[in-house]
Amino acid sequence: MTSHNGSREMESGKAGEFPGRLRHHRTQLIAGATVIVFCMVGYSITQLTGEVRYDNVVNALATTRASAILLAVLFTGLSFFALIFYDLNAIDYIGRKLPFPHVALTAFSAYAVGNTAGFGALSGGAIRYRSYSRLGLTPEEIGRVIAFVTLSFGLGIASFTAIALMIIADEIGPLINTNALLLRIIAGVILTALGVVVYLGRDERVVNLGPIAVCLPDSRTWSRQFLVTAFDVAASATVLYVLLPQTAISWSVFLAVYAIAVGLGVLSHVPAGLGVFETIIIASLGSAVNIDAVLGSLILYRLIYHVLPLLLAVLFVSLTELRRFVDHPAAASIRRIGRRLTPQLLSAFALLIGVMLIFSSVTPTPDENLTFLANYLPLPIVEGAHFFSSLLGLALVVAARGLGQRLDGAWLVSIISAILALALSLPKAIALAEATFLAILIFSLFVSRRLFTRHASLLNQTLTAAWFTAIVVIIVGAVVILLFVYRDVEYSNELWWQFEFAAEAPRGLRAVLGLTIISTAVAIFSLLRPATSGPEPPTEEALQRAVDIVRTQDYADANLVRMGDKSIMFSERGDAFIMYGRQGRSRIALFDPVGERQAIPELVWSFVEEARAASCRAVFYQISPALLSHCADAGLRAFKLGELAVVDLRTFELKGGKSANLRQTASRAKRDGLSFEAIPPEDVPMILDDLAAVSSSWLENHNAKEKGFSLGAFELEYISSQPVGVLKKDGKIVAFANILVTETKSEGSIDLMRFSSEAPKGSMDFLFVQIMEYLKAEGYMQFNLGMAPLSGMSKRETAPVWDWIGVTVFEHGERFYNFKGLRTFKSKFHPHWQPRYLAVSGGGNPMIALMDATFLIGGGLKGIARS
Repeated sequence: MTSHNGSREMESGKAGEFPGRLRHHRTQLIAGATVIVFCMVGYSITQLTGEVRYDNVVNALATTRASAILLAVLFTGLSFFALIFYDLNAIDYIGRKLPFPHVALTAFSAYAVGNTAGFGALSGGAIRYRSYSRLGLTPEEIGRVIAFVTLSFGLGIASFTAIALMIIADEIGPLINTNALLLRIIAGVILTALGVVVYLGRDERVVNLGPIAVCLPDSRTWSRQFLVTAFDVAASATVLYVLLPQTAISWSVFLAVYAIAVGLGVLSHVPAGLGVFETIIIASLGSAVNIDAVLGSLILYRLIYHVLPLLLAVLFVSLTELRRFVDHPAAASIRRIGRRLTPQLLSAFALLIGVMLIFSSVTPTPDENLTFLANYLPLPIVEGAHFFSSLLGLALVVAARGLGQRLDGAWLVSIISAILALALSLPKAIALAEATFLAILIFSLFVSRRLFTRHASLLNQTLTAAWFTAIVVIIVGAVVILLFVYRDVEYSNELWWQFEFAAEAPRGLRAVLGLTIISTAVAIFSLLRPATSGPEPPTEEALQRAVDIVRTQDYADANLVRMGDKSIMFSERGDAFIMYGRQGRSRIALFDPVGERQAIPELVWSFVEEARAASCRAVFYQISPALLSHCADAGLRAFKLGELAVVDLRTFELKGGKSANLRQTASRAKRDGLSFEAIPPEDVPMILDDLAAVSSSWLENHNAKEKGFSLGAFELEYISSQPVGVLKKDGKIVAFANILVTETKSEGSIDLMRFSSEAPKGSMDFLFVQIMEYLKAEGYMQFNLGMAPLSGMSKRETAPVWDWIGVTVFEHGERFYNFKGLRTFKSKFHPHWQPRYLAVSGGGNPMIALMDATFLIGGGLKGIARS
């Protein structure tokens, strides 16, 4: 029996491990699935275009009417104008007002990057965080804006497509070999489900979709947003429709096909839906329109709808850098927002140009250009220009990520690569369009040079799964294009060694081989770098340096670094530091960085990058609103954690009606024989035995153990490093609290506050009052009462899911923690409440990060269970 039970337990353990492993490697699995989907798409396109030749596509491009191109540009402008109203409606929905130019620039840039570079909501969301955080929106509000935009687009395009299918199923059915009745049934199911959701969510009610709580807008907002989505999809579909040759397919039928293709492209997770969108369009229209014409139209569509907006956004923010002499406040404000967006825009633009260089390396040079080159240049120069141009494209792709992080090394690599590629564009293929794009990139990089000031090594940057996926998709895309262009060339080993002006296929083969070898080397180098060492306890020297910095700062709680239980990361100049710990896969920084303000942005970046290099999520715990914009720049998302109670000592007094309860408490304590005394640090060692007895009694009575990380413990050196406030009864210490202060006298706080069983009721309140009066007499400006976790979370139905969880735990979690009681106690002193946040890197789960922080404070799961 025992062996069978043991076997079942082992099997159960293994079964439980499997989902955990899936969650642990979720990012890598999604990346692998994306590559597989793209390979399948590449194969499908190759099969669908089996009868199409490259020359036919080029001819289709050449014969596109100028009027069609102009119309496509016009409808692109209309579509992006509609996209701006996604953000405007979202900001109106959350009840805020922002200047239209700022919102327009942010929304235009977010969609230009998201549509072109891919990574969907991640890149667009990052741009919104960077911009809107500077415009005064809180993380909760920015999260609601992003959620509104994402949800409204998803619901809008689903309903829009379903309505189109219901109306024109008879015309779409033959295109995709599907029964019209089945299409109408599918559309009816979608519309019914959406109708039920909208009805349940009427008047801003929350709808639970499985584990996710979604707050839908009211009917008026929903109707307005549906019209915006309909206009956007109609305009963007018309961009491609006007580029197609004359066809029997009606605009309404094409609109439904286009909406389906866009939706599947988004769901595929392939960057920019590359290949997926094209496959759906070709499969749907191939029987009604020449495929070579469809391919030509799709290429023009990508250039006009995806590349052109990004180019305009880059040019705009670059030109604002040249107009620094404009003194108008509106212009200055726009420039500030532009500077926030420039690194992301240039990152996307460099990625785009890198892809362009790679793809152009596997396509043939026009015959007239090749003849011209043969008359003036020797073959080795042309061959070398072609090969090295592709490698420079790969260099731009790799450096693009560093540009988004404002690395000076990435800027240098990008500028050198772009200049060399520009020089090679003419001997390679007299590629004037390519040269123009490179010239614009070089210009934009030069005028934005002062934005790339982070002295971090590009070689030390860890490529994330998303960037690995992007590189693999680009290389696979280049192979697919190579196979398509030279499908009539019979493969032989001799092709690799064939060097002739007319030998275009061998050039493409060698370029793809070089790209594959170099990209594989980059991947291996990134994956096999020496593992980053874990956090180490600070040395005595490092601890003393940190303490010296704390003395000159305003934040009293930074004295927790004296505990020595946290690792310390210093800024490059050693004038600021972050104290942090590690729990599970979370590297958790406590509070804002401490030290000189100018060192903080780089310190945040360094912490995030070091955490990423150690395969950890970067977490900032209990940070102030002042740090949010720096966290947004580093790609972190913030979630409200609670509120900090701060008492203004300059106005604090026991007189007046609102302080009546505190005054009565103080009077009663004095009648009970309690007296207060502030013990300076140099005299604390003389009373340590008495303090230790009180501390042990408190721990025993509360069945608790010492905590750590964000709380101090009773350790002799720590207690002796700062003043201690004590309460005495009949000459015996019955309660104490260590007082945290700095030399600036801006703020005082306490950490440990313990009392023995002999302390009368109300001793805690009396001790707080006495400490505040003592600090006020010493000239301190404010008193930090500490944070009330999960307090101040929004209870509105429009609040984010995180706030709803926080409110629920705050209201009903008294069994596990005295949330309400702590808030009530701090409220006695009539403090000002300041929000505090949890910031998590990338797509990190805030609940996991918060659990890791809790374990770190409590000493692990066992420690929490014992406490």
